[in-house]
Amino acid sequence: MSKTGCALLKRTGRSKGVDRARSLVAAGARVNSRLSAMIFALLFFPASASPAEGGGAGAAEPQRLSARGKGELRAILAAGRLETLQWPQFGDYKAEIGEFYQSEGYTLNWVRKSRPTAKARVVIRRLQAADNEGLLAQDYDSPLWADRLAKLELPGSRASESQLIRFDLALTVCAMRYILDLRLGRINPQPFHSTFDFEPDIHGPSDFLRKRVMSAEDVAAAFSALEPPFPSYRRLVKAVQRYKELALRDDGEQLPASRIPIKPGNRYSGVPRLTRLLRLLGDLPRQAASPPELYAGPLVKAVKRFQRRHGLAPDGLLGEQTLRQLNTPMAQRLRQLQLTLERWRWLPHRFSRPPIIVNIPEFRLYAGDTPAQKVVVGMAFKHETPVFASLLTEVVFRPPWNVPMSIQLNELVQEIEKNSSYLKDHDLEVTNGGGSIVSSGTVSTAVLKQLQKGRLYLRQRPGPKNSLGLVKFLMPNAYSVYLHGTPSRRGFGVPRRDLSHSCIRVKDPGGLAAWVLRDRPEWTAQRIQAAMAGTETVTVKLTEPIPVLIQYGTAAVEEDGEVHFFADIYSRDAAEAEAFEQRARLAVVQ
Repeated sequence: MSKTGCALLKRTGRSKGVDRARSLVAAGARVNSRLSAMIFALLFFPASASPAEGGGAGAAEPQRLSARGKGELRAILAAGRLETLQWPQFGDYKAEIGEFYQSEGYTLNWVRKSRPTAKARVVIRRLQAADNEGLLAQDYDSPLWADRLAKLELPGSRASESQLIRFDLALTVCAMRYILDLRLGRINPQPFHSTFDFEPDIHGPSDFLRKRVMSAEDVAAAFSALEPPFPSYRRLVKAVQRYKELALRDDGEQLPASRIPIKPGNRYSGVPRLTRLLRLLGDLPRQAASPPELYAGPLVKAVKRFQRRHGLAPDGLLGEQTLRQLNTPMAQRLRQLQLTLERWRWLPHRFSRPPIIVNIPEFRLYAGDTPAQKVVVGMAFKHETPVFASLLTEVVFRPPWNVPMSIQLNELVQEIEKNSSYLKDHDLEVTNGGGSIVSSGTVSTAVLKQLQKGRLYLRQRPGPKNSLGLVKFLMPNAYSVYLHGTPSRRGFGVPRRDLSHSCIRVKDPGGLAAWVLRDRPEWTAQRIQAAMAGTETVTVKLTEPIPVLIQYGTAAVEEDGEVHFFADIYSRDAAEAEAFEQRARLAVVQ
């Protein structure tokens, strides 16, 4: 697999205030429930354990409550609100938290002898470091834990039972929020009750907290098991930590605009800032020297590397697009990484077979260990390719194309009106509802009217002119989107490739077909090429469906740690960043 390919392969709302956040992301994240159940039931690839982090199993006798203390705890649980939390409401999952305490006889889990346990301290440190994983530590009361711990450890004093209850419950609620966010994402529109899938003996987040965290010798490994088990995900986490540091070190100075592109050899007043920035990002070696106001030499090479990492043509020109990317604040880059991690958490964590993944903003498709290949996706604003999961079930060689009614009415009927030979020139035929051919040559006025009314249909015959190319990959979904070839190669030669009507054009459909049919030895490369060059339509059903994930991530990290960013072509980052921030603001207003 290519480097960037490895970068791809290797919740919920918590109160009424997140309804808007849900609506912002629901369109792209909704997956058919039956399909989700099928994919989530597949084999889980275990995440690797991280080095042991202290805390022990905590076998000491739990801190018991008086009858009055138990009543106070039950009352808070029933209300679903704890006023000492930065985000007091926890009603969306009060049943899970109630179950956690009920299963332990309403004892305190994080306190022994009126003092916080070692396990409590380990978990608190993990919550305070949540920013390092692309989450927001403030969601888990990061600013409040030092004071809470200090109040329970005042020399010569003993905290009241009420204080202990509130400390213990605050840590339970924050740990539960962290578990859900780490597994499912902060703004996942799917309710966690139906999507928290882990192992057979774990029936929900409270079960995980009790069986995996409270009993863990290695708390870090217990939490890490919740995360997507892909090396690319771990690389994104490391990139978050790096860009947090870069955001602190960068001075944020903007490069001066230019009416015309700055060419190598030109003088440019922004050279000092450009040099500092590219050194900071690692595109320009520290030892490389450039004249103070001359854009030349190593600086041009560094700009080309920057352009490649940001989905731009590496021409070395400081044009409008390149300057815009160079002037993007580090905080925005950090948010891109956070949102990409967020969307990874929405995906299934286990598969029966290696999936095919299409990353829309990157215009790339990844399939197992085959080289990544270019794709063309739906046009921004007009025909956007949706985000969804499916199962590839069939490969069709030399497919016909049943023209979608929207394309027939909005585009092709007008062409037929203007050109009487349009059908013949494009291998089109007019059919009735039963698929029988009505016309394949000149279209009469009567037939044209029926086409305009949508009572007759257009179909393109199989062959080299067919808009689907010579191979189509069927994957049932609600959007009628599939993967296919194309007779046009022009779209693959440009950096930005949102050019289709929402289906995904594949540059090398023959190569993809060979990978998809790899468990069918009779389908050799020669037979695949023969089927593509033949005269008949041939449909091959897969022995076992292959998962397909149509993903949207504007950041990826290669195996060597090189970070790539892509344009937010569908403005999903803009919408979901608002939802991401909104949930953080809710903590302030509750």
